[in-house]
Amino acid sequence: MFNDWQNLIDEMKAGSERALARLISRVENRAPGWLEAMKILHNMSGKAQVVGITGAPGAGKSTLTDKLTRELVTRGYTIGVIAVDPSSPFSGGALLGDRLRMTKVCSIEGVFVRSMATRGALGGLSLAARDVVKIMDAAGKDIILIETVGVGQDEIDVVKTADNVMVICVPGMGDGIQAIKAGIMEIASIFVVNKADREGANRTAAEIQMMLTMTSNPSDKKIPILKTIASTGEGVTELIDVLLEDLESEGGKKNWQEERAREEIFTLLEKEVARYVRGRWDEKGEMDNTVKQVIARERDPYSVVEEMLESLIADNK
Repeated sequence: MFNDWQNLIDEMKAGSERALARLISRVENRAPGWLEAMKILHNMSGKAQVVGITGAPGAGKSTLTDKLTRELVTRGYTIGVIAVDPSSPFSGGALLGDRLRMTKVCSIEGVFVRSMATRGALGGLSLAARDVVKIMDAAGKDIILIETVGVGQDEIDVVKTADNVMVICVPGMGDGIQAIKAGIMEIASIFVVNKADREGANRTAAEIQMMLTMTSNPSDKKIPILKTIASTGEGVTELIDVLLEDLESEGGKKNWQEERAREEIFTLLEKEVARYVRGRWDEKGEMDNTVKQVIARERDPYSVVEEMLESLIADNK
């Protein structure tokens, strides 16, 4: 069975986008053998630069992502795009379909776009999305753009995967206020005031600058604030110049990578332990009865969890 995975990996390395798409689908669906495949792919990754693009809905993230992708390709980079959409509560699939909105950029050589559902993950970024970053990295993409859902402060999860995070604001939508929320402020590497042809763009930029001044130390790295009009491409060249300069800067990146690796290990551990415990209880047929007892207030969920953990520890002594 694993030979099939290895064949896909070999085909992907040879440049097959079909193999890349199939690998991503299998890993997303946790098909048998995915864990062994990810062990191989992890060792093949580590070269790509990862950029998070986040902001409130309606800020023009998709249009800006499209323009950034085109400009980066003209500069000789190969690009992977992960468009993280909200999940359907019924199918678990992506609702907004950014891949459909980016049909034209999909056809550009060297660009691979994948639309993903959040699958209920806080911050709009599922654990599977981190695996997709590694797969695209292993496939040889130079820069991977992650366009997130845009759900407020929970969006800070994107920083756990990205080397650089752009926070996209837009005048007239209260984004000046959104941007100064502590969580959003702390994840930004670059602030972008998009739709800068609208009234209030300068005021929005000034508000962000004021809050950065109030919340940062004089010794902190200065966070750029740039203005763009994504629909026309105005300001995109300057934005990419700043982005590439930031990506090439090493300052503190080692510590950043250590924190991300630590977070990934614990997240994987939590998921796998939960999956193991759930499987054990389903095998014994105890879960349905326990759920009914909790609903009837005959038991409480806190004691149930304690019993699960005690049983898990006892089984592994």
